Amino acid sequence: QVQLVESGGGSVQSGGSLRLSCAASGYTVSTASCMGWLRQVPGKERAVVAHRDSRGITNYANSVKGRFTISQDNAKNTMYLQMNSLAPEDTAMYYCAAVRARCASARGYLRPAVRYDYWGQGAQVTVSS
Repeated sequence: QVQLVESGGGSVQSGGSLRLSCAASGYTVSTASCMGWLRQVPGKERAVVAHRDSRGITNYANSVKGRFTISQDNAKNTMYLQMNSLAPEDTAMYYCAAVRARCASARGYLRPAVRYDYWGQGAQVTVSS
């Protein structure tokens, strides 16, 4: 059984930083993993923030490019999302997600929510001005 558990959410002032963690069990976080971070605000669909394909290519939504960085620690079986220069519009529930199979994505491709197989429970991020 695959479990993805996010942590590291919280409240921060505008301009601050947070790092989200996604600890996996039953799923191997490796250089071949196909994973991503998505976020959702009430009343809106879940939107991709960052996606990493099985070749290590990472793509980011335009709204977070240059501020957010996806990374992983294979030894800890954990994926991360480093978020810098946070702004109130980054306030959302953040989810990590994984794909059962390997994937290869074109540069700039953001894998939509429906194409992920496994999900974490979410971590709330609140940014105040």
